[in-house]
Amino acid sequence: MPKLGYPANGLEPIISAETIEYHYGKHLQTYVTNLANLTKGTEYEQREVEDIVAAAPDGGIYNNAGQVLNHTLYFTQFTAAGQGKAPEGRLAELINRDFGSLDELKRQMEDAAISLFGSGWAWLSLSPDGKLVITKESNAGNPLRQGNKPLLCIDVWEHAYYIDYRNRRADHVKSLWQIIDWQVVAGRL
Repeated sequence: MPKLGYPANGLEPIISAETIEYHYGKHLQTYVTNLANLTKGTEYEQREVEDIVAAAPDGGIYNNAGQVLNHTLYFTQFTAAGQGKAPEGRLAELINRDFGSLDELKRQMEDAAISLFGSGWAWLSLSPDGKLVITKESNAGNPLRQGNKPLLCIDVWEHAYYIDYRNRRADHVKSLWQIIDWQVVAGRL
């Protein structure tokens, strides 16, 4: 289990302590436990989760590894509301080069997350040619499968927002910008 850099109530009112309890404490813990059980005695047992996501065939090992990695990236990209700083340095330069502005990046990420049919993830990633790209991935999908380096994600599985926002996915997605830790995202470059 990844360690959170904030207490369970540290993302309120954007993400409640109750959502953290269920989403992090129960959903993610289940994926971690399932992955450990599924990989025991296999070629994947001692491999890093990124390697499993990139290499495992579709199925139980891949699905659980994908969800462990996706949720780890998701939960570790946040900071308490109002404490995040705007992107700086190389990340800010890439955002301006590839999207024209931070506002345009946000607009495109929101559109990807809100328009994704069903459950999954919207991703900001660095492509092999050094360009920032936004993709949508269903279920446990991760940009590593296409050779991209994941930097930031928006979880649009209902368990990520239903306690706090009910069926208002768009409200949830738009509120997340208040708790993004851009230094963490920049560190993933």
